[in-house]
Amino acid sequence: MKSWIEISESRLRSNVSAIRAAAGEGANVLAVIKADGYGHGAELLAPVLVDAGVTWLGVADAEEGAQIRRALGQHDRTRASTRHSPGPPHDVRILVMCGIEPGDADRIVEKRLTPVVWTPGHVQALEAAAERARRRVAVHLEIDTGMARQGAVPESDGEPALERVVDALHRSKWLRMEGVFSHLSSSEVRHGHKTAAQLERLQRAFDLLKTEDGEVLLPEWIHVANSSALDEGSTTEWIHHIGAAMRAGVLVRPGLALYGYCLGLENENGGLLRPVTAPGGLCPQLQPVLTWKTHILATREIAPGQTVGYGATFIAERPMRLALLPVGYADGFRREASSSIGNGWVMVAGKRAAVVGRVSMNLTVVDVTEIAQASEGGEVTLLGEGVTAEDHARWCETISYEILCGIRAERRLV
Repeated sequence: MKSWIEISESRLRSNVSAIRAAAGEGANVLAVIKADGYGHGAELLAPVLVDAGVTWLGVADAEEGAQIRRALGQHDRTRASTRHSPGPPHDVRILVMCGIEPGDADRIVEKRLTPVVWTPGHVQALEAAAERARRRVAVHLEIDTGMARQGAVPESDGEPALERVVDALHRSKWLRMEGVFSHLSSSEVRHGHKTAAQLERLQRAFDLLKTEDGEVLLPEWIHVANSSALDEGSTTEWIHHIGAAMRAGVLVRPGLALYGYCLGLENENGGLLRPVTAPGGLCPQLQPVLTWKTHILATREIAPGQTVGYGATFIAERPMRLALLPVGYADGFRREASSSIGNGWVMVAGKRAAVVGRVSMNLTVVDVTEIAQASEGGEVTLLGEGVTAEDHARWCETISYEILCGIRAERRLV
């Protein structure tokens, strides 16, 4: 085995508890497990999350939703060995968050998924599929409040796109508008004007949830807050206030926080952003869930003046002892960790072992000169205690999301 990922079930459960506390009394958690659970293995995570009492899961598309429904069905057949299960897995709601293609409609209905809609075409495709299945389908309406990505626009070149979708839902015999939500572009900014503007647009959009004959379509659920919004706090307070006013339940949508990470909060000064050194309310309560490991393939001694790796970018200035690892950028250990670029490291016997030379496709060399315990077959932590996803992201000038989603390795619960 080249490398493997260990997923801590206890830490995942602890993170869910911390998220519930940050979400506030009465809020429900929609655990976002799209992109294969941010690289953690969605089919492993889903039964644990359900067992921890989570009743909503978020996926990207119908295929992911079908995989999770299947994983939960398999879990159902072995329920006698599980603990504290809140209810049958088929009661778990799965929200398809990234819209639908017309060809997905029948599968969404068949697998009892909850689709997101924002165009009359979405409504028409789902209406036809629901009628064929003779099954009522709940949908969530997304409103674009400033991302210009997906969602119905309250006003578009004078045409009320949102109102057209609302009317289509009102005319539908088989669909029910169960939820309304939006996405925030800058939720990591404390009391940011962009978030304030988006929430104001969303509040105004609620007034457009009316049909031509004046009937108001009130949702059962509203949701806006992602991981950063939960960490920052003020958006969560706002959504509870609006939820109470609309007599709707509140969902929160943590993704990254489930896995033990969060973006740094930022302050806003005259439109300029600067990092905030103090963490938010949620972040200090979280623990990383994933540890990525490998074994040392071989060790060797090199003399001063010898070069290491492609391009001979590293030249030894002293006698060195090196360890060869059977992972590289094909596995998600990024080339930017090379000593000539990002000065990355791994952990061997609890000590840092710096990357030497360039990370190649399937192999990486690290310096174990000062680590006497390093030997062939010895365990190495590529990402985990002592070397976090945020460290990897810093080497690569990216975000921890991309690092976690890019790992290719066997996964196991521990």
